[in-house]
Amino acid sequence: MRPLTEEETRALFEKLSKYIGENIQLLVDRPDGAYCFRLHKDRVYYLSEKILKLATNIPRENLVSLGTCFGKFTKSQKFRLHITALDYLAPYAKYKVWVKPGAEQSFLYGNHILKSGLGRITESTAQYQGVVVYSMADVPLGFGVAAKSTQECRKVDPMAIVVFHQADIGEYIRHEETLT
Repeated sequence: MRPLTEEETRALFEKLSKYIGENIQLLVDRPDGAYCFRLHKDRVYYLSEKILKLATNIPRENLVSLGTCFGKFTKSQKFRLHITALDYLAPYAKYKVWVKPGAEQSFLYGNHILKSGLGRITESTAQYQGVVVYSMADVPLGFGVAAKSTQECRKVDPMAIVVFHQADIGEYIRHEETLT
């Protein structure tokens, strides 16, 4: 377990800023203590500094996981956000999409969101902007990338894709053996 390098920190914060903007500062400086990001086996973990100090007593090869996994770095050093970060991204999300009850299951199976399944969308959402996907009951379901801006969504046909799927809570079941 080690701190992130300058390039790794930049890649992580660029990815997080697509979804939560300037609210990244609220993740690190929380009222319940200081939190940090650490890298372990190409995965980025989010944990309190108090737990980090306790973990120094465990050898690296015996450490499986620590804190919440936010994502991992691919072999080409690109950062990929995991669904386990959803609980921390959802409260700070700048752009949100609500899906109709009929389209929830389709999204949870890993499919993109069509215009016919779109319930609401945050005003002034730009194209290719990171969005957090909610059910109509305000339960966070996952996150994705807006395929169309808010203005384009109003006049597009019902079978057009409006949000590209990135991750959803159905991954807990589909990929339970690989999530750490």
